Amino acid sequence: MFKLFLAVAIVVGGTRFQTVPFTTIASGQQSGVEKQREVVVRTAAEWKALWKEHSPDDPIPAIDFSKSMVAGIFLGVRDTGGYGVTIASVDREGKGVVVRWREQKPAPSAMVSQALTFPFVLVRIDGAGAGAVTFQRSGG
Repeated sequence: MFKLFLAVAIVVGGTRFQTVPFTTIASGQQSGVEKQREVVVRTAAEWKALWKEHSPDDPIPAIDFSKSMVAGIFLGVRDTGGYGVTIASVDREGKGVVVRWREQKPAPSAMVSQALTFPFVLVRIDGAGAGAVTFQRSGG
């Protein structure tokens, strides 16, 4: 039996990027994390602490930290609904990875809920290693 591995390389301005697989663990409009921040979680203890802050009443998703790490973006408080955050890509750059993310904002004329929201996204990054993780916000 043959296994097919797909490696994608993108060359931008002489710099070579290789995409790194990632899976969304959770995303949404409500989080217990009320301040904007970018996070990297590499251990079960860190994951437990973050999940307790983020969503203490929900079961914690299982992560094998010997093979993966977690990256997350918390946008902090927004005055209305209609906001969101997504991870556009995770790319290997040298010995580290770059997590590229974007914020979605409601159109000025959009009808949105009149409630405070706390948009977030958490992803599992497979095989990223122990290198540095940087975050880069893109348009949105």
